[in-house]
Amino acid sequence: MTWRYIAQRTTTHDFLDWDVPFVAGSPPKRELNGPGQMQGTIGPEYMRLMARPDGLPVITEWGTNLYAEYEGRIRWGGIVTRVKYEGQSMNVECAGFTAYPHGIPYVGPVIQSGAKIPQKWAYDGKDKNNDGYIDGSKPKKKMPPRPKDKLSARWDAYDVVRHIWAHLQGYKRGALGVTLDRHDSGYLLGASNGDDPWNLQWWETPDCGATITDVMNLAKADYVERHAWDGTRERMLHHIDLGTRRLGRARSDLRFAQGENIIQSATPQGQGDYYANNVYVLGKGSGKKTAHVRVVVDDKRLRRARVISRKSTANLKTLTAYGQSERARHSDMLTVPSIAIRQHPNAPLGSWALGDRILVQIEVPWIGELALWHRVVAEEIDPAEGTAVLSLTRADFYG
Repeated sequence: MTWRYIAQRTTTHDFLDWDVPFVAGSPPKRELNGPGQMQGTIGPEYMRLMARPDGLPVITEWGTNLYAEYEGRIRWGGIVTRVKYEGQSMNVECAGFTAYPHGIPYVGPVIQSGAKIPQKWAYDGKDKNNDGYIDGSKPKKKMPPRPKDKLSARWDAYDVVRHIWAHLQGYKRGALGVTLDRHDSGYLLGASNGDDPWNLQWWETPDCGATITDVMNLAKADYVERHAWDGTRERMLHHIDLGTRRLGRARSDLRFAQGENIIQSATPQGQGDYYANNVYVLGKGSGKKTAHVRVVVDDKRLRRARVISRKSTANLKTLTAYGQSERARHSDMLTVPSIAIRQHPNAPLGSWALGDRILVQIEVPWIGELALWHRVVAEEIDPAEGTAVLSLTRADFYG
């Protein structure tokens, strides 16, 4: 069996070519919390073929979906985002559907989550001398207590993600056909007392993709996109799995060991210039009124500081959580960036899932044998060759 590449018009969902002569530079890459990518080349004569009836080339930037199929299963799907011509070939770059929201401004209805709503009061302006009595009352009557502000409904993080996708797909030429899980994340945006509302306001033209990323980070949640044939194999389905809250699980049933199924590993590395033991997080506000926290670990090393900005919130607890997560990423923990594995009974290809935590056992010169828990954050599976490359981060980096 070999790979087959299928072209589809992005806007009309019409299939254009069932066997594109696409030569992939490497197996398509699926990502956790990202769109993934696929790159390759096509011969120059193919560009002369025109799709009918729209008259556009089969391969068109932001106009063609390209799917990678192996043994009847869609292994990857995405949108052609860039076409370059080099010599006698056309270089094609594709990104998954979740790349689409990035760079597009939100111009939909205003969302206020956990905002205070001032209540009308019949006695506004009736105590101009501020003596606590109603002006002109005889005998004098004390001002009644002001009614408490109400609190707007608080949105679940996943409801915001679904709302943004519905907003994007509600436009003509924007209906990608993406569906999302319907369950909630359990994380409500905005503080429960109304002191730190979460807002999505069109006049600020927030980036749809950046907003989705920020909301998912607040909820400490994951997503993965996937593509598959429907039951008739006449229509392509596109779905985003939303974790509750993190996708994946600890895989003690799988074994990844050098000399068994690990055929190559990137050299474990520390952080170098990336290392930091002091993290400053800046939240909402400006000047001296900017909400801020400092997360520090005393590891007996020289102070190294890093500043990050999280302008979506002023909640100190939330900012601290951001700081703790960021500091873990900049710690001195050894990390194995990636491993290449072969088909093996210890861990058959595809037996893991993005987000899973796996124990990586390798031997490193000067250090010796290492057994470190890592999280699978991307995969490049080549079933034809019986190999896969897994991109990893330390499991400790995630809250």
